[in-house]
Amino acid sequence: MARYTGPVCRLCRRDGMKLFLKGLRCDSAKCAFERRDSPPGQQTGRRGKPTDYAIHLREKQKVKHYYGVLERQFRKYYDNADRGKGNTGDNLMSLLERRLDNVVHRLGFGMSRADARQLINHGHVTVNGRRCDVSSYLVQAGDVIRVKNRAKSLDRARAALAEVSRDVPDFLSISEGDIPEGIVSRLPTGDDVSLPVQTQLIVELCSR
Repeated sequence: MARYTGPVCRLCRRDGMKLFLKGLRCDSAKCAFERRDSPPGQQTGRRGKPTDYAIHLREKQKVKHYYGVLERQFRKYYDNADRGKGNTGDNLMSLLERRLDNVVHRLGFGMSRADARQLINHGHVTVNGRRCDVSSYLVQAGDVIRVKNRAKSLDRARAALAEVSRDVPDFLSISEGDIPEGIVSRLPTGDDVSLPVQTQLIVELCSR
């Protein structure tokens, strides 16, 4: 599967906000966005006012970068959200929040979403007692996400839990016992999204 392999700090600078793509580094003095928050590239000065299309596009790109999805994946999520009942923008963000890599990250088992994807791809995470190595798996209400009961898996998850302190969203509950696990209490809504985003701009862009 294709994935972005370039410097992720450029993405934060391009989107004009910290996306916390590097875990602990983003909270340290080494954070590139804190040291240089101008857009990447040789021409740092903006040429005039951005167009409406540029504003809409930047909002979509920000969400893609935050969740680590590519264009084809994003279009599939949008199409599914558009076919669902209710507000398309809220449906879209709910689908993205239900991704397994996002849930593992927000439970604190991974220092970043990229770290959570590696945990999942390497078989360190189980869903309802079964190994799941698909980071795009969409969790359901009642699912139990647990770190695999082996030394290497537990060491990685415990290290992340010890190093990174974050608030667990309301739609998840966590148990930090001998084997860290989390339960999906309900499906996420737009209020559970930690990223400030104007979903209407994304809907207007993708519905053209």
